[in-house]
Amino acid sequence: MKKTILIFAVFALFISCASTNSASVAVGESKLKVIKILGNPIRTLDNKQDGEILVYADQEIIGDGSKMVATNYWRYNYVYISKEGKVTSTRQEKQNYPPQAIDSIKMEGLHLLTSK
Repeated sequence: MKKTILIFAVFALFISCASTNSASVAVGESKLKVIKILGNPIRTLDNKQDGEILVYADQEIIGDGSKMVATNYWRYNYVYISKEGKVTSTRQEKQNYPPQAIDSIKMEGLHLLTSK
């Protein structure tokens, strides 16, 4: 009986650690696996000595279907990649600006590139 419970607990642990969705990936995953799971990023930002940041974005439109009364925002998923090619952390946020407006130099001055 104890073996059955132990096997079930270990199995549940493996499943919970292995699951990913489109909004997040696990810390320690390789950059290639992230790209395989999430696809190509919309932008890639240089994170100076720390590596790079892969930027994923989805536009969300909220409204009744009419463009006159609908509001929209962007749901961002930042994936921080170390120089060794491994995920160090991720960060998600909602913003009103499109991915083309992300200015890595301004973000660096505000210390947003490394905030997690």
